[in-house]
Amino acid sequence: MRIDGRKMDENRPVKVDRGFLKYAEGSLLIEVGETKVLCTATVEEKVPLFLRGTGQGWVTAEYGMLPRSTKTRIPRESATGRASGRTFEIQRLIGRSLRAVIDLTRLGERTVLVDCDVIQADGGTRTTAITGAFVAMVDALSRLKENGQIKRPLLKDFVAGVSVGYVDGELLLDLNYAEDSMAEVDMNVVMTGSGKFVEIQGTAEEVPFDKAQLDQMLHLATQGIDRLVDLQRQLLGSDLNSLKTA
Repeated sequence: MRIDGRKMDENRPVKVDRGFLKYAEGSLLIEVGETKVLCTATVEEKVPLFLRGTGQGWVTAEYGMLPRSTKTRIPRESATGRASGRTFEIQRLIGRSLRAVIDLTRLGERTVLVDCDVIQADGGTRTTAITGAFVAMVDALSRLKENGQIKRPLLKDFVAGVSVGYVDGELLLDLNYAEDSMAEVDMNVVMTGSGKFVEIQGTAEEVPFDKAQLDQMLHLATQGIDRLVDLQRQLLGSDLNSLKTA
């Protein structure tokens, strides 16, 4: 039995409050265990310079942690003058994950910017952000569709993320902070609803892992992501009908 009473192959409880903010085209508060992330999607009628005149859109993301999202205060990155390497790496990961499941050529010359702000961190903030960011993005796209700004279906698949790792020799799914801090091996996995990998980030913190362990981790991560994608399907329901490509 784990620290929080879960089985070894069990996801943390997930709660999603859609439409959390008044003004954003898409917004939600996602809670995965004790980790809480606010995801908002903003539509801007412009694209980066390298896409101007191409007719193609863009999806990107920003990520940040509030000062007291952790046990000790984190200085605001605006106060230090620059974002950390970790912040840049995570927001690029979120952006890649979202772009993997959308046909940008059908978006038109506009940008969907998803902001992921960690309110409370207890492990898995990047994977939680990706899972929530997808729903916020779809809500924003649904508004564009309703307004007649999107003419053709452009959503190719779902996308979600989860962590796995070995703690005291046991393979665990969806690590919380206490488990992650003790892990001999930890891995973040991002996958589409059809089972294709977007990103695999694995590290041996203490003991190198072999191919058999890698396969076991990926198998367990797939099970966890399937559950998250099922939740996304339930949340979005008929909103996907006019957005999903064949």
